[in-house]
Amino acid sequence: MLLSKLLECLPQKEVHNLNNIEIEGIAYDSRKAEKNFVFTALRGYLSDGNDFINNAIDNGACAIVSEIFVLLPNNITLIIVDNARKALALLSACFFGYPAKQLTTVAVTGTKGKTTTTAMLRSIFECSGTPTGTIGTLGIGIGKTFADTGNTTPESYEIHKAMADMLAKGCGAVVIEASSQGLKWHRTFGIEFDIGVFTNISPDHIGDGEHSSFEEYVECKSLLFKQCKTCVANIDDPLFATVTKNAVNPIITYGFEKNADFTAFGEKLKASAGFIGVEFKVAGKKNMAVQTAIPGKFNVYNALAAIAAAYVLNITDASIAKGLDEVKVKGRVEPVPINGDYTLLIDYAHNGASMENVLTTLRQYNPKRLVVMFGAGGNRPKDRRYDMGHIAGKLADLCVLTEDNSRFEDPNEIIADIETAVKEVGGKYVVVPKREDAIRYCIENAQPGDVIVLAGKGHETYHEIKGVKHHMDEREIVRDIVDSSL
Repeated sequence: MLLSKLLECLPQKEVHNLNNIEIEGIAYDSRKAEKNFVFTALRGYLSDGNDFINNAIDNGACAIVSEIFVLLPNNITLIIVDNARKALALLSACFFGYPAKQLTTVAVTGTKGKTTTTAMLRSIFECSGTPTGTIGTLGIGIGKTFADTGNTTPESYEIHKAMADMLAKGCGAVVIEASSQGLKWHRTFGIEFDIGVFTNISPDHIGDGEHSSFEEYVECKSLLFKQCKTCVANIDDPLFATVTKNAVNPIITYGFEKNADFTAFGEKLKASAGFIGVEFKVAGKKNMAVQTAIPGKFNVYNALAAIAAAYVLNITDASIAKGLDEVKVKGRVEPVPINGDYTLLIDYAHNGASMENVLTTLRQYNPKRLVVMFGAGGNRPKDRRYDMGHIAGKLADLCVLTEDNSRFEDPNEIIADIETAVKEVGGKYVVVPKREDAIRYCIENAQPGDVIVLAGKGHETYHEIKGVKHHMDEREIVRDIVDSSL
């Protein structure tokens, strides 16, 4: 694509030294710039892309997009814009042929439930005969493969490239997790989503490098609904009206309240060794009974969100029911095969709110014992580890304290902080510092009727220590332990 043609997508720009050559690619990381690439200089919390313009040029970049005037060689085009991140989004969409316009697009935002709701929607879409890609916490999913992105909502270039790949591989729809950071940094800018889904909101991601306050966090979540044809939202959430204030089209509501467009009732918990799920009925714009092998009332909310979105898209009841029945979500109350009359689950609970949700939910299934193994991430606010310790100490029959992504902190000091919190509420606990040993302890000491949760890692397949990510997949560890006991 000629540079002049590519730049037509930018409504406002100032162009210097236009060299109208064929553009081979776009980069926002100077190390990935190549010959005849456009380099977009993004300003972030820790670094400024303008500092790396010369590196990009050395690597072959022929044009630079920046928010400031930069003195460049005569053979390099400079494009000055008001917002480089918005420009990257528009340039990427154009370069890849506007793939979002050729797909059915759904974006899901909220503090909890994004990944599960996304998986439910993908399952429903595919049961209706529409191959579907996903972009979110688990990475970029196309078919049976997932590619890590590093962020729940990756940069706009990665989003448009992924959607172009999805089209090439036969997908007809995409479901994207729209994080508060992704919305704040305009990573989905310029996409008009067919549906935007709001799950719920509670304080999270507040601190250095994230959001300055809960109010800013809420405001960023609400940005999604400026760019959606239809809003599907949880009417039971106390901040429903605040988050959906930007919705310019009719809002489809769901919840347990009778004034919702989709209301859930009659939920029943289903459990057996190795299986935990829920069934419920739906009334309102649809009347049907469904079940899903993902436990708890909060997953009824996620299922309702998926049902409401499917209704907007005219997907049949049969496809909805089958999709919810068959859905599996990696690292979200995920059952792991074991030998024994107990249930072993892997979950991503890594803060107080998610720990409380999962343990409160599992307590409703009346296990003989509710055992939770967990640690806390290093170089994160200490309140997070204390909250987890207090909640787990109150709700679990046994806490197994161990390491979890200690990063640049001493894992034993993190464990000691958690131990203090568990003691304060009178919780029963043991300390097993090495995570592999802690998993073995849980399995070897399991009792019939127990529900054991390996919390914190979820979908992650690594353990981060001193800046290095070491491979660690808890499913593999469990399998090795179980196989060695046969």
